[in-house]
Amino acid sequence: MSGVGTAAITERDTPARPMTSDPHADGLPLPQRWWSAATIGLGISMSVLDGVIANVALPVIAQDLDVTPSSSIWVVNAYQLAVLISILPLASLGDIIGYRRVYLSGIALFTLASVLCALSPTLPILSLSRALQGFGAAGMMSVSPALLRFTYPHAMLGRGIGVNSLVVAASAGLGPSIAAAILSVGPWPLLFAINLPIGAAAIAVGRKALPFTPRGSHSFDWRSTVLIAAAAVAIFWSIEGLAVNASAWMIVALLGGAGVLGAVLVRLQRQEHHPMLPVDLLAIPIFSLSVGASIAAFCGYTFAMTALPFRLFHVFGYPVGVIGLMMTAWPVSSGMASVAAGRLSERYPAGILGGVGMALFCISLLGLAALPVHASAWSITACMALSGCGFGLFQSPNNRNIIASAPRHRSGGAGGMLALARLAGLTLGAAAVSVLLAWYANEGTLYALVAGAGFAVLAALLSMLRLSSPGTAAASIQAPGGKAH
Repeated sequence: MSGVGTAAITERDTPARPMTSDPHADGLPLPQRWWSAATIGLGISMSVLDGVIANVALPVIAQDLDVTPSSSIWVVNAYQLAVLISILPLASLGDIIGYRRVYLSGIALFTLASVLCALSPTLPILSLSRALQGFGAAGMMSVSPALLRFTYPHAMLGRGIGVNSLVVAASAGLGPSIAAAILSVGPWPLLFAINLPIGAAAIAVGRKALPFTPRGSHSFDWRSTVLIAAAAVAIFWSIEGLAVNASAWMIVALLGGAGVLGAVLVRLQRQEHHPMLPVDLLAIPIFSLSVGASIAAFCGYTFAMTALPFRLFHVFGYPVGVIGLMMTAWPVSSGMASVAAGRLSERYPAGILGGVGMALFCISLLGLAALPVHASAWSITACMALSGCGFGLFQSPNNRNIIASAPRHRSGGAGGMLALARLAGLTLGAAAVSVLLAWYANEGTLYALVAGAGFAVLAALLSMLRLSSPGTAAASIQAPGGKAH
């Protein structure tokens, strides 16, 4: 990864670097802080948007490339699998060679892969290009939280994460509309080609604005990388097997194999001073509770967001256009709440904010499940807005807890776990909804909303448990050189 697409990213960290890039300073000075935050937001928005617009464009892509709809799913799967495999290794690489270098290389690879996607004449080539895009996206996702930590002063970290959450929510919410607008004036390759000028601009600004960070002296752990990749592939294929009613023996064998690989990985990581799977950070109660709450919350989010379009279309009878407008209330309210919650997290415990947010989220999902089939669009939209508000109130403080509870020299590992928790929740939730829809058809959408509310309760409980957990144990993890950060 560090050697891909980095021909223009060859700067070396030298003692002559300006004071604005001092890795030990508490954040960046203005206006460099704004430009750094803009670069981080721009890269993350590209990765989120491409994940959304590819889903919208699947029917058009399948028709244009003359493949079956089931085959076209690999346009999405290749991207997700690449991200799943590489999130933790690239976060670890950021600890070694610097977060800005991994981030800029990620943007470069993502941009190059976008051009390859636009030029792809067949599904296999497009799927391979999408996998390269996934590796580039993982480069950005894995270290963006760490870069935010070095961009903002500690006292402003919550609002910085809140703004970043707003960018993610806005990208996810506007993705379908942007895809529809582009497809109305041009062919599907334009969806990917548009990333070229955006990526080039992000690289140009990022080279000057992103903070330099301390580098580790340890070597990259290739053995753990292989184990993580093998376990991720086994888990991914087992989930796919559930969705397509594959042999139970095959699914059990894949899950068993993933469990064995995971056990070996954990055992090896316990012996490492710089573990790729951050078992040292997971020993911090507030960190592990925050990661668990994030996985549960994103499971609930995916249950709802995946099931609702089917329920509103097949059960309530709303047209697709109206459904899209109603569901827009979710990301809009989530983004606004994320910004407010980011500021609140600097004054109030994340356990309280997260618990209240997930309680609102649970109430809203139960409300959506209880609505009669003749419910008005306004009632549905109000529940959507409450869902987004609750989720946004949880997300920013929880993300801040994950990052701030780790020592600064382990910011890469913390950022990798933050991204992995989100991805795990999204993947597990989507797989479970697929099973419910396959087994119970339209009735499965109701069960999915109730299950999502259950996961919201779990996330709320994990959030509240942080109030009684010990303070961050980050100080007990020694930085290279013997000092605790």
